Amino acid sequence: MYATLVAFHNILRWVVVVLGIFVTVRAFMGWFGKREWSEGFRKLGVYLTMSIDIQLLLGGLLYFVFSDWALKAILDKGMAFVMGQSEYRFFAVEHILLMVIGIVFVHLGSALPKRADDSQTKFKRAAIWFGLGILLILGGIPWQRPLFPGML
Repeated sequence: MYATLVAFHNILRWVVVVLGIFVTVRAFMGWFGKREWSEGFRKLGVYLTMSIDIQLLLGGLLYFVFSDWALKAILDKGMAFVMGQSEYRFFAVEHILLMVIGIVFVHLGSALPKRADDSQTKFKRAAIWFGLGILLILGGIPWQRPLFPGML
């Protein structure tokens, strides 16, 4: 079950990355291209937010329910040990922190444009918050991990 969840989590990261970059680029194009806000763009933001929320759910399951080493290391050996080991530190602190802040920013990118009156302000808010969120998420992805762990 663990390997299947990790594989799905790894595959879904590409959906998040591609969709996140696409939505962010479209937001900047709308902002600087002086385009009109559309229902279609709003839906793209919703799809991005949904895919990130699914990733958060899978990540939470992997970390708190199916983790066989990260959380165990914290509980057994203490936080000082975890902070001294780069792989443990990455998954115990850096990955989670960057992802959670990135998810909050993406949610802001989806929510804050609703409060704006004109298209330029909507696109500006979406571009800034989606952009910051995707940058944090890109920084928090474990690029060194294989796509299908245990299957290669």
